[in-house]
Amino acid sequence: MSEVDEPQPTGTPTWLDLHVPNLTEAMEFYGTVFGWSYDENELGTTCLLRGRPVAGMRVGTGGWRVHLATDDCDTTAKAVVASGGSVVEEPHDVGDLGRAALVVDRVGATVGLWQAGTFPGCGLVNEPDTLVRNDLVTGSPGPAREFYVTVFGFTLDGNPDVDFDFTFLRRPDGHEVGGIMGLPGAPSAWHTVFEVADTDATLASAGASVVPEDTPYGRSATFVDPFGVDLSVITRP
Repeated sequence: MSEVDEPQPTGTPTWLDLHVPNLTEAMEFYGTVFGWSYDENELGTTCLLRGRPVAGMRVGTGGWRVHLATDDCDTTAKAVVASGGSVVEEPHDVGDLGRAALVVDRVGATVGLWQAGTFPGCGLVNEPDTLVRNDLVTGSPGPAREFYVTVFGFTLDGNPDVDFDFTFLRRPDGHEVGGIMGLPGAPSAWHTVFEVADTDATLASAGASVVPEDTPYGRSATFVDPFGVDLSVITRP
């Protein structure tokens, strides 16, 4: 279990929101699958676990979107452009909660930026029914690695446990914050994984018929929610 009460270091996945056309249906589904309750604030619909924020929901399209922490949203947005990306939503204040922007990286993946004010982001991570990791899947892993090293100061590590192109992303303090998976021909997108207590039970509650996979990191599965949005879960050893 990990409770978060302070702003996270730059580059850390710090907030998630789900963009779908029907919030009522989404709330019912995710409440069943993860046991979330809900609140409304300046961020939109906030998903709660034990009363702490773990994600958000908004009316729209695009599925799950990760936001990376930054100490200076405006400076990071400028660095995105200088490194070959673009800004979709200019930096703006969200009340006193923080300052946000939406950008597209050099390889075409959309990612949010979050400069914390009174709201640091996810209040719980790395426990069942919360965020456990984020990875960028892309057909252009080389340019992606260059981009995130330049913009966020990440260092890179290979992964000897797998037989495909995967690179760990680490903050300057050495803490792993995600990865880049090179998959030939894949569209570039950030993917979110939620930890669960029991992968098989989660699939049953979601009405999903996929077969889980046992990996060195745990029992995992990817299925789709009622809107066709990919949802990945894992039960760690």
